[in-house]
Amino acid sequence: MTSFKQLRYFVALQKHRHFGNAADEVCISQPALSMQIRDLEKELGIALIERNARSIYLTPEGEEIAHRARQILRELQDIKDYAEHAASPLSGTIRLGVIPSLAPYILPKLLPALTSQYPKLHLILRETMTRNLIEELKQGHLDVVLAALPLEESELEELLIFEDRFLMAVSSARHVDERKRVKPQDLTGENLLLLEEGHCLRDQTLSFCNAIGQNQSANVGATSIATVLHMVAADYGITVLPEICADTEINDERISLLRFSEPQPSRRIGLAWRKNSPKRDDYIALSRCLQAVTN
Repeated sequence: MTSFKQLRYFVALQKHRHFGNAADEVCISQPALSMQIRDLEKELGIALIERNARSIYLTPEGEEIAHRARQILRELQDIKDYAEHAASPLSGTIRLGVIPSLAPYILPKLLPALTSQYPKLHLILRETMTRNLIEELKQGHLDVVLAALPLEESELEELLIFEDRFLMAVSSARHVDERKRVKPQDLTGENLLLLEEGHCLRDQTLSFCNAIGQNQSANVGATSIATVLHMVAADYGITVLPEICADTEINDERISLLRFSEPQPSRRIGLAWRKNSPKRDDYIALSRCLQAVTN
């Protein structure tokens, strides 16, 4: 009889297309994984993979069974989640994904609050870019993500937590009046310093510039906000950054922060989870904690 364990092994193999890597993920030996896949093929009566000396390929039937196996494993996880949630809110395991432009600024406040209010919660964190979070959430590898909304995924439910206003950061060598509000048009002609491609903060900034008619391009793509701000301090250019990171990142007298005139540009920060998740009440409780630490 086909087991959940065999399905989990086969899904891992479909993901990695490599016996060694798949075996590492499911914590068994490569020969043991190979034997389990052969047993699964025998039980189902069809070939699931094609093997050669260098790589493996899934047959069309194998791809379809892998797809169905992922659905079954998600449903099984939902049953486990429901049982955990039935005991008490935020008392089981929650796998939370967070984008890099939020994690360093929210988690230091959120984690102590969750530990204090929900001591039985086991929180597993994953920090990566939005596109990775969405894919892992849809595949069931994550339970809920904290990101900039909207994610525009029909199978996900979203909940707004707060509006994160954008600020302009410039070198203090420019001797600007920090009490003065700047206009979006002030970005014209400036060397705009942003994170590298793939970061949603970069996309949001460029989208904001295009929306106001400034077809801005970024000449530098850094991997962290800290790197961008070091360049701003040296007057290599300016940047637009979310207000939530200002207290943590701006400890340099060489940088001046300026607010935009009304309506101030911002990004919408919130939670997203699969619509069929039985843990919705847990995510609502999590949202209340987030609102408390970000207000």
